[in-house]
Amino acid sequence: MKNVKSCIAACLACVVTCESCITDCIKAGNQDCIKLCRDCADICALCARLEARGSAYTMALHALCAEVCEACAAECAKHAAHHDSCKACADACKECAAICEEMATAKV
Repeated sequence: MKNVKSCIAACLACVVTCESCITDCIKAGNQDCIKLCRDCADICALCARLEARGSAYTMALHALCAEVCEACAAECAKHAAHHDSCKACADACKECAAICEEMATAKV
């Protein structure tokens, strides 16, 4: 079972890698990746913040965060062979999705 600290760490790592990926994808003109990374960075940041404060809404947000991270990972994986930032982002998103999914389904 993942704990709160590992969830927050995964969410924040995802924010950082998504922001880096956005910067590189702007240069490459990859609009689909940019859009998903922006959504993913925002939802992950919110998830980390709500988790840190012990919000009653974290369970529902974890499920959404996992869904967005999975979509972002799939998009970034398409470009991972030729963009290091997309590979790093896909990996971070997969990790965050797995942890958030586990947290969303954990018994309280």
